[in-house]
Amino acid sequence: MTWLGIDLGDARVGLALSDPELSFAHPIGDIEVHGDSFRGLDDVIDTIARERVDVVVIGLPLQLNGAEGKSAKKARRWAANLKKRLASRDSGTPELEVAPRVDMLDERLTTVAAHRQLFDADLTGRSHRPFVDQQSAVLILQMALDRNRK
Repeated sequence: MTWLGIDLGDARVGLALSDPELSFAHPIGDIEVHGDSFRGLDDVIDTIARERVDVVVIGLPLQLNGAEGKSAKKARRWAANLKKRLASRDSGTPELEVAPRVDMLDERLTTVAAHRQLFDADLTGRSHRPFVDQQSAVLILQMALDRNRK
């Protein structure tokens, strides 16, 4: 079984995969989307098929008070679009026999935590940027894996 974590950013969509035992999340890169995360849908679907993903966990960027702002609504639209696209490929793509489950997870402060972890790893300032979204995806996925174990 494999899970995929996704952090939707404006410049990049960060991706993380679980290990087969669903214990640990690790980064697998990001997709350049140049201001529109919807541009990354095809690449995400290809990753889901190639890695034989069973569950997709997408970060839901709630506001600090728990309310849904513009970013959260966009993330919900992105997730709905992904589900629709996966369902339509369900029967016609040999490597995607069954569409994976798609969940959303509150990702408040994951970007802040990702920046902190990268800083602690001696990646400073602008050198963080290429790694922040995939590190955020790792944090999102790890939270989901930890909840799944309980």
